[in-house]
Amino acid sequence: MSAHHADGTDVPLATHGLGYERVEPDWARLTAEEVADVLGGPVRLRWHSPRPLSAAAVVEHDGRTVFLKRHHVSVRTLDGLAEEHAFARHLRSRGAPVVEVLGAEARGEWTYEVHTVGTGSDLYQDALSWTPFASDEHAHEAGAALARLHLAAAGHDAPPRQPQPLVASFGVFAAADPVAALRTYTAARPALAEALRELPVAADMERLHLPLHAELAPLLPHLAPLWTHNDWHASNLLWDTSGGTPRPGAAPRRARVATVLDFGLSDRTTAVHDLAVALERNMFGWLDLPTGHVPVQYGHIESLLRGYTAVRPLTEPEAEALPSLLPLVNAEYALSEMDYFHGVTRSPANTALARAYFTEHTRWFASAAGTSVVHRLRDVCRSLTGRHAV
Repeated sequence: MSAHHADGTDVPLATHGLGYERVEPDWARLTAEEVADVLGGPVRLRWHSPRPLSAAAVVEHDGRTVFLKRHHVSVRTLDGLAEEHAFARHLRSRGAPVVEVLGAEARGEWTYEVHTVGTGSDLYQDALSWTPFASDEHAHEAGAALARLHLAAAGHDAPPRQPQPLVASFGVFAAADPVAALRTYTAARPALAEALRELPVAADMERLHLPLHAELAPLLPHLAPLWTHNDWHASNLLWDTSGGTPRPGAAPRRARVATVLDFGLSDRTTAVHDLAVALERNMFGWLDLPTGHVPVQYGHIESLLRGYTAVRPLTEPEAEALPSLLPLVNAEYALSEMDYFHGVTRSPANTALARAYFTEHTRWFASAAGTSVVHRLRDVCRSLTGRHAV
């Protein structure tokens, strides 16, 4: 997940890690001199992102405030950025509230991108990955906003993204033969292939993932391809909480999503894949998985789905596929993280942790607690499409 608009001028040098603790950053934070050189004039750095996968800051320059992000070229080339920027521009052309891309350039081993900061309040600027919404109301509105984004995404028919780290694609488990698809995926990513020689991912997949894929497989032909966000977490949304003054006797106005941020993980997947990501990112306390207890936000699950289906009703295949896809949806991104941690930052500890994300999230859904979640989700999905459990 990436950074976004916030007030303030300084934060600790440490960044978010893969757990609750802050860690030393992999990437040096942006300096005023560097940013002034990129933007071409004096700047004031208002805030540094705590997100770990790039360096980014909110910057005042030439009478306006912008968001600048720096990537290592091994993570994003200009061509790689162009894929996500084209999607963002399509969404803006359809009226979606996404940040405007202002430019991108390559300088030596670095690639820079500049965006507007968006409108709205950054209520979740310090939220860690896999932490929940503040309320059912926020979950409901996040679901509605995701549905509106999916409607706006229609017509963006670009092919899937080229192989690169840190993209939440849907190729391995969208294939009729995931084992063959994993071989293809790995062959295009030499660093991942090297990492997997030491990590038993294929055995994990055969034992844990393939039985779930067998449930999903008959539904896959009925899931229409769609370019999607793939990181729909509360921290990637800005909020309008003003509400205004409702008419006498009218219900209070809800908080609304004012801006959608960070299309770095976007790719051509399906709407139900993106919806599964939204549930996986916000409803499960995966950071507590080592304790044996994963908190589940049951109320938020139903609220998000009700918000979504009020704008874009699920088809029957989508409603049936969502509970089967949820236990698998983080696995392919975990492979991409392994590619990044092994090939770019060269961290054996984080590579092993990403492998655990590939395995242990799916394994949890086979536990009594995880099975209960899947059953309850299936009931909710069927109720939202007017069907009854059989």
